[in-house]
Amino acid sequence: MQRPDLNDADRRGATHDESLALARPLSLLSPRGLYWAATRFGMKIGGLLSAGVRLGHATGFDSGSTLDYIYRNTPTGRGLLGRMIDSNYLNAIGWRGIRQRKLHIEELLRRAMDVRHGEQGDIHVMDIAAGHGRYVLEALEQYPHRPASILLRDFSDLNVRAGAALIEQKGLAGIARFVPGDAFDAASLAAVTPKPTIGIVSGLYELFPENDAVRRSLAGLAAAVEPGGFLLYTGQPWHPQLELIARALTSHRQGQAWVMRRRTQAEMDQLVAEAGFEKIEQRIDQWGIFTVSLARRRASA
Repeated sequence: MQRPDLNDADRRGATHDESLALARPLSLLSPRGLYWAATRFGMKIGGLLSAGVRLGHATGFDSGSTLDYIYRNTPTGRGLLGRMIDSNYLNAIGWRGIRQRKLHIEELLRRAMDVRHGEQGDIHVMDIAAGHGRYVLEALEQYPHRPASILLRDFSDLNVRAGAALIEQKGLAGIARFVPGDAFDAASLAAVTPKPTIGIVSGLYELFPENDAVRRSLAGLAAAVEPGGFLLYTGQPWHPQLELIARALTSHRQGQAWVMRRRTQAEMDQLVAEAGFEKIEQRIDQWGIFTVSLARRRASA
């Protein structure tokens, strides 16, 4: 059976139309407009008491700083009420899915390293948009075979500083480094040395609706990762809180609304395959929100 061509799913189709609808402003005189205005006001009040909500307002609810806070999962706030609000925030279905995604990334990263070790190949790990890098560093902490190198990159100077401090804290400065880098600059990714044998892109493409940007990034990864090397990538084919996110939460991009376009798993896998990778495994959380996939670079990409 011929599979549908999803190259233009960012320009037409169900997920394109859905994202346009979510980005469309609502009249404050409408019931839905009033509801979401009240929700945004409640989030502002919550930010006065909850450390997690306050951090989201300050850095973006999709930022590396927010995700690192979600991973740590320790309710923090002003007094008992602040901690209760923060606990409720951390227990949101989306954040629970994010923490499960972290476990799946760690599992498949160790799986890829096991294969490389079994093949007596060098293990060079690169994450192109690592946030604070916690999921990579914690996956490697207890791993019995230390990689030859770990390169973490991120566009945000704040994330680079925080990630470098985490490398020092975990005693990995001998093999790991954190540098500024644009995950959508194909030439920059292709020029990385040493050549990574395991590339990681987690939680990034979900934030950008246009497929051309994702193609550039994947082309850079295909040029960087040597044949036989691995790629870990994430997807978000569904989310139960898309409207809440779009109407009430702000992104890391100058406080703009956080409007996401879902990519079906078929669309994401097609982009990865076109770049020169062959998918071999996938994990998904129990709610069906976040996927983590493992692919291997073909001999010619």
